[in-house]
Amino acid sequence: MPDIPADFTLLQVTPELETGGAEQTTIDVAHAVVAQGGKALVATRGGRMASRLEADGGRLAQMPAQSKNPLIMLGNAARLIDLIRREKVSLVHARSRAPAFSALWAAHATKTPFVATYHGVYNARSSLKRWYNAVMTKGTLVIANSEYTRAHVIAEHGVDPDRVVAIPRGVDLTRFEPGLVSRDRLAALRSAWGLAADDRRLKVLLAGRLTRWKGQAMVIEAMARLKAAGDPKILLLLVGDDQGRKAYRAELEAQIAAAGLQDDVRIVGHCDDMPAAYLLADVAIAPSLEPEAFGRTAVEPQVMGLPVLASDHGAARETVVPGETGWLVKPGDPGAWAVALAEARDAGASRRQIMGQSARTRARQLYSVDAMCEATLKVYARILNARPPEPGR
Repeated sequence: MPDIPADFTLLQVTPELETGGAEQTTIDVAHAVVAQGGKALVATRGGRMASRLEADGGRLAQMPAQSKNPLIMLGNAARLIDLIRREKVSLVHARSRAPAFSALWAAHATKTPFVATYHGVYNARSSLKRWYNAVMTKGTLVIANSEYTRAHVIAEHGVDPDRVVAIPRGVDLTRFEPGLVSRDRLAALRSAWGLAADDRRLKVLLAGRLTRWKGQAMVIEAMARLKAAGDPKILLLLVGDDQGRKAYRAELEAQIAAAGLQDDVRIVGHCDDMPAAYLLADVAIAPSLEPEAFGRTAVEPQVMGLPVLASDHGAARETVVPGETGWLVKPGDPGAWAVALAEARDAGASRRQIMGQSARTRARQLYSVDAMCEATLKVYARILNARPPEPGR
């Protein structure tokens, strides 16, 4: 890890710490800063991951950072100014657009270095929306979470390529280590999901919050086509929280019932033990309808030794090697996904195991949380070293 100043204090600003790749990265970087002897603050609404932040030595600064209300955003800016001054913050790192405005205003007011991570390829159908998205490019440097995202930032906002650094998200190789998952953990999850130990069907895991663009409905349609053609010998597990999207969950349940897939598709909800979840599966899928800026759910299973089927767009083209670590499939096409699922099933356990081992070797080399944190701290050091010294220092 690069050296950071002895008095280094990082302030990350993110809407909430509920679940997701940006949230996990926030916690990972906070942990790395604390491990280096610095202080790590996170301004956020809070959420189920806040306890993990605090367990790692980070500190929560609770505020309505998720709000897009301009008055609340101004209030957040005032709160952040006070926090920056009180805690002697060295650098402000924004991880989402709405709180980035508050963070940028506060950073300018206190003359504190500012950086933002462009976590997604945001839609921009108007000049106003493009201006709104561009707040993520107003720091000294811009961190992009993949080469795909980096290319988008440069093309969309005309940013100097030297100011945009691609740092892929990292996976905790200690947590996602197959050998550390006990039989008791596997048994507990198998019981919770109602999986029979002697079920020989191909177990396909789709991890992701229940939202339409993640592709759950499209894959259920692919399963319906396989069912109509005969016994698919596939069990699809939908792992993820609906986060209040009750209507979409109800739609998925109705779609499953209408296709007679009650025994073939299960919505199992949020899972706190994803390493065990991946070990219960034979393959993982990431069928996003829109391009993923990185796609942690295509990388984590590979670290666990699973081959992956992913939509053929976005950063999946960087993280999945067709024929070697998995399959790339035409996005949004139920027919293509039915064919790909059948191909993964028919490949056999031996072929899938070989692909899974290739996936694990490659993912561990490229996408470790240590490599991500080291690269992020290098960006912090680069920004701090380029900053002219303050008078009197």
